[in-house]
Amino acid sequence: MASNSYDMIVIGAGPGGYVAAIRGAQLGLKVAIVEREHMGGICLNWGCIPTKAMLRSSEVFHLMHRAKEFGLSAEGIGYDLDAVVKRSRGVAKQLSGGVAHLMKKNKITVVMGEATLPAKGKVSVKTDKGTEELTSKNIVLATGARARELPGLEADGERVWTYKHALVPPHMPKKLLVIGSGAIGIEFASFYNTLGADTTVVEVMDRILPVEDAEISAFAKKSFEKQKMKIKVKAMVKKLDRAKDKVTAHIEVDGKVEKHEFDTVISAVGIVANTEGLGLEKLGAKIEKSFVVTDEFCRSGVEGLFVIGDATNGPWLAHKASHEGVMVAELIAGGHPHAVDPDSIAGCTYCQPQVASVGLTEAQAKEKGHKVKVGRFPFIGNGKAIAMGEAEGMIKTVFDEKTGELLGAHMIGAEVTELIQGYVVGRQLETTEEDLMQAVFPHPTLSEMMHESVLDAYDRVIHI
Repeated sequence: MASNSYDMIVIGAGPGGYVAAIRGAQLGLKVAIVEREHMGGICLNWGCIPTKAMLRSSEVFHLMHRAKEFGLSAEGIGYDLDAVVKRSRGVAKQLSGGVAHLMKKNKITVVMGEATLPAKGKVSVKTDKGTEELTSKNIVLATGARARELPGLEADGERVWTYKHALVPPHMPKKLLVIGSGAIGIEFASFYNTLGADTTVVEVMDRILPVEDAEISAFAKKSFEKQKMKIKVKAMVKKLDRAKDKVTAHIEVDGKVEKHEFDTVISAVGIVANTEGLGLEKLGAKIEKSFVVTDEFCRSGVEGLFVIGDATNGPWLAHKASHEGVMVAELIAGGHPHAVDPDSIAGCTYCQPQVASVGLTEAQAKEKGHKVKVGRFPFIGNGKAIAMGEAEGMIKTVFDEKTGELLGAHMIGAEVTELIQGYVVGRQLETTEEDLMQAVFPHPTLSEMMHESVLDAYDRVIHI
């Protein structure tokens, strides 16, 4: 094999690409990975990881204010935003370095530069030193996505921010407008609101966190409003008038346009895939709304070209990208992996309270023709939650009445992003209500609520 010829070339070293490369190397393939910016991609450098580090700081800050409840005293509580950001950047840097180390350990060739696909089986990389031509029968496109910018609402980095600016803020917002209430919008709203920004969230749909179960959305809205966040649903930011130190937003609610002044705006209105300028159309790949259309095995329809993660069909989540990366590497190595089921991918939002879900919402289950049994259990009925001082929250489970199949689980409250995995494993093992009822959950834990929610669906709940 020529030195520039590989069994598999991965374009993009985010959580989809670098995981695909490692799995390929484990299976004995000769692998190259191309990255134009940072090892670890957006997730490690500008997304999942640094946001969690910042949200952890705001969570601790929030707890410090509650010290008295726990019999503790904390005087003169304050924060240093620069130090919060510095810690977050340090966490990102540590993990990005870890990915570089994993590439070396797995003997994966790393090429830093901008890739294009001039022809089938060929990758051309523009590096600092010129152009490198690589060839492979199998190319995995893991180029990810970026923030979608709406006309007139574009970020300028001063007063109007994307998630990137919000992670290294030029100033602390006093009066903040967040456009969009998906996971990214709500996490930043939660972070800045907890640190004292007067925060307003505008959502075009009829509820916040629109992909979540309606009951969870409603619970979240109440909870955020209790924390003094202002929420406008069925509302649209029509335009922004920018001045040096303020932005006037024209917000349409119920057909009427209101004007509100803010010193900072964060736009979080979805994503656009990084699929342009690669030469995909010329190869014959089908692109819809920036995303490459693939089958359930991430095959693009162009021979030897796979597309994983945020560059293809949703849900656009890091853990889905990683799993697809493993699946594609195994396919390339001649294996027979299972396709990734989008309904089995959990979604986690790290606001306060946290939100997590997997599978179908109650409404989706009914739409699909299931007769459902629904169970609910509140945090207030759980000993551990009360001992932790986290009695606000609920767990909801949706079952098929006929078969007892767990169709979906939806949670809001402390640490639910960790709890959700119990139901993910249950669904993977094709569990029924019977199995979940027979399982013994340790006491005292938050996980007992997962048991009780199942029991409640079948009128057997103990603690309410």
